[in-house]
Amino acid sequence: MKRTAIGGTLLLILALGQPGCSGKGTADGRPEGKDGGKPPVAVEVSRAAASDITDGIDVTGTLAARFQSEVKSEVGGSIAEVYVTEWVRVRKGAPLAKVDTREAEALRKRAEASVEMAKAGLLEAQAAANRADRELDRARKLKEAGLVTQQNLEDALTQKEAAAARVAAAGAQVRAAEEDVRQAATRISKAVIRAPFDGVVAERIVSPGEVVGEMQKIVFRIVDNRLLDMTVSIPSGESGALRIGQPLTFSTDATSGKTFAGKIKFINPAVSEADRSVRAVAEVRNDSEELRTGQFVKGRIVTGKRRAVLQVPRTALLSWDVAAGKGDLIVVDNTFARRRTVRTGSVSGDLVEISSGLSKEEAVVTRGGFNVKDGDRVNVVKGNGER
Repeated sequence: MKRTAIGGTLLLILALGQPGCSGKGTADGRPEGKDGGKPPVAVEVSRAAASDITDGIDVTGTLAARFQSEVKSEVGGSIAEVYVTEWVRVRKGAPLAKVDTREAEALRKRAEASVEMAKAGLLEAQAAANRADRELDRARKLKEAGLVTQQNLEDALTQKEAAAARVAAAGAQVRAAEEDVRQAATRISKAVIRAPFDGVVAERIVSPGEVVGEMQKIVFRIVDNRLLDMTVSIPSGESGALRIGQPLTFSTDATSGKTFAGKIKFINPAVSEADRSVRAVAEVRNDSEELRTGQFVKGRIVTGKRRAVLQVPRTALLSWDVAAGKGDLIVVDNTFARRRTVRTGSVSGDLVEISSGLSKEEAVVTRGGFNVKDGDRVNVVKGNGER
């Protein structure tokens, strides 16, 4: 009996010593606590702040010179001389090349000789007309004296009319010959190929001795880069904010770190059926000629400015439906995490506009939020909103 009592006492002592039977722990062996024993999650936060923002539309596009021309020869023939090379600046009307004019010169001389012959024929016709006038006057006087018949008078009148017709025909021949001379001279003048405007010879495609046809072969490409057009496409959903005169800033890979400016000059009234976008053209002054036609650029059209707009870092959004304008983020409320759905707006760099669902100065988790659930305790270790 004594051994039985002693054994029962030892079993009771061992049972009381087990953790699962202690009043200071949970059923699964963790220490008691409000959150079941889960330690606070370390997070970084930032406080929602209001600031002035500039609304805009991000665009990409291509630069093209407002004035560029593919120069052709207006007359056919072989190239006699080339006066310029590539990449040289030329003024409007400057000679670029010349087509051989020997054949045109011969035609002009022949036309000039025809003019002289036509003028001689005109003088002869005028002399005959003067003689016919005198004969008519003489016939009239003789008719009055009864010395000639009426038939003789009518014949003299007919001769006068024929002489006048010959004078008119000779005059027409003179004018036609003079027109041939003018055409030959014009052809000779067009044999000199000239620059259509101030610019740079971007390409020379002809050399002396080559044969060119009338308006067939391109002989030069002239480009004026001082005024450029930047063509961009804007999604139709954003085109409602687009206006003529709005400023545009952009940059290119060729000029890293430098920003250029332009202004919207044209907006296509029609929406492209292919991609439902609206094309716009911005004018870009390029007096320094740092920019070149054909360059690809990235820019932003400024559509307006707003004051005291609430913003948070983009990293604060756990989920974000840009099209629907809503997202989820974690707000720190007194060391506890609260998941909240907010309305979003425009984006300015790394900041996102919050139009509703959040108040100024509220702390939002910017790092570590994916490890936090709604209601978890958090420990702010770093950030713009650190306690």
